[in-house]
Amino acid sequence: MTNLKYVAVLSSFALLSSICTLAADNNKHSVTFPEPLQLGSTELKAGSYKVEWQGSGPAVQVTFLQSGNTVATVPATLQTNDKQVTQDGVVIDTTSANRKTLKEIDFAHQKEALVFAQQAR
Repeated sequence: MTNLKYVAVLSSFALLSSICTLAADNNKHSVTFPEPLQLGSTELKAGSYKVEWQGSGPAVQVTFLQSGNTVATVPATLQTNDKQVTQDGVVIDTTSANRKTLKEIDFAHQKEALVFAQQAR
């Protein structure tokens, strides 16, 4: 009987840790920018980034990592869209100074989007 309890506790622990791992993966995505973009006071160079955020929304802290290094950490709004998009989408705004700023990231096959506050032009 004691062995049965031990196996039950271990099984429960294994199930919970796999669920936690899956939940943590929902706050991480990869995105590629084909051109440099301004995000707050940081310029994100063209290339691939891992995007991670802390919190369940709507206000979250977003970290952009490239090659394992943190490039920027900025506040954003985690927004739920009505429909899932079939591919990643990046919404860019061009300022009067002809600078391209990151406004939003929509994630493929998710209803989530990260919306970034716009700086004064």
